[in-house]
Amino acid sequence: MGSEAHPGKVNEKDERRLKMKQEILQKYAELLVRCGLNVQKGQDVMITAELDQPEFVTMCVEECYRAGARKVLLDWTHQKVQKLHYDYQELETLSVLDKWQLEKWQWQADNLPCKLYLESSNPDGLAETDQEKIAKARQEWFPLIKPFRDKMENRYQWCIAAVPGKEWALKVFPELDENEAVEALWEAILSTSRALEGEPLVNWKEHNAELKRRYDYLNSLKLESLHYESSNGTDLTVGLIDRGRFLGGGEETLGGNFFNPNIPSEEIFTTPMAGKAEGIVYATKPLSYQGTLIENFWIRFKDGKAVESGAEKNADVLAKMIAMDEGAAMLGECALIPFDSPINNTGILFFNTLFDENASCHLALGQGFSMLIEGFENMTVEECRKCGVNDSMIHVDFMIGTPDLSITGKTRNGEEVAIFKNGGWAF
Repeated sequence: MGSEAHPGKVNEKDERRLKMKQEILQKYAELLVRCGLNVQKGQDVMITAELDQPEFVTMCVEECYRAGARKVLLDWTHQKVQKLHYDYQELETLSVLDKWQLEKWQWQADNLPCKLYLESSNPDGLAETDQEKIAKARQEWFPLIKPFRDKMENRYQWCIAAVPGKEWALKVFPELDENEAVEALWEAILSTSRALEGEPLVNWKEHNAELKRRYDYLNSLKLESLHYESSNGTDLTVGLIDRGRFLGGGEETLGGNFFNPNIPSEEIFTTPMAGKAEGIVYATKPLSYQGTLIENFWIRFKDGKAVESGAEKNADVLAKMIAMDEGAAMLGECALIPFDSPINNTGILFFNTLFDENASCHLALGQGFSMLIEGFENMTVEECRKCGVNDSMIHVDFMIGTPDLSITGKTRNGEEVAIFKNGGWAF
């Protein structure tokens, strides 16, 4: 029977569907604020977001206030406008941070607001922009903001999550029209974030517990190195820090506030010894870096540094990234994720590091994590770096997981322990 005969029923069905979607999005906002940031009464919050989903951003703002936030600040961004800045401003102008920008960083260092980053930009949105110009400008900014970043490290809660942008959605689902693509990306984001079914907060409590069980075991092994091998040619040995530890899921600030920095997250990770890596590794997914996709690339390490690299697409961007500073050529993270992961099992290539890095194992070039040093809470950031934590202006994750990836750990006693076998946990 045609819908004209019962227009009321169709409307009621649409209303129920809309109400259900609103309820799911409300729970997602609650997850990001209560579990991701874990906003405490009296804390300030900064939300950085593109212009794609203002209604959801509004939900997050309200949820922050419900959690007891003193003040919520919005830092709106727009990739197309940023591209105009990069294209039209002279390098001299682009390289300068104005007084108000430095004062903004000073305010953050003094007040330590919780920071929520909602990603939605086009993965290829800056592909036609002068990447060398962007790199040179960032190299000029970094010495100015580094003191503020160091002062804030391990002292504030933050969370990176995602909402759909139209161009991003069409990149992921090119066979769909715009509205269908956005809805499909919403479903993929919510599902992989454990926010589509059941109670998201309960889901994440259980997920964090399972990740802790695994990283506790890895920490008990007292590993000295990890050896990666795969049939695609990857053959890489990475040295670990004696006082280093594995972590996954939630973290704690120096003040004792628990938070989840990435939603979604499937990884158990550590920070390797800067300057200890030998061999070659092949990426298994494209990398979106500064709005440009680097595809089918590889990196060769010698004496801990990337000494050679190549890519089928945008090899020059990869080379510029590795040369951003001395630490950019060294590893700052080793992350372990089974190939049989919820994100990988969707069969979706997100073209977004937050998701693709959590599909399977990845490494990161650049900045390491000082909170992964045992006793870091009683050490300065500089003391952690002297233990072997890499220092850089970048931290860029790239995916290396395969169905046949094996990872063998070597303990400080010289024993070999299987960590990964056939792309998954060996324990």
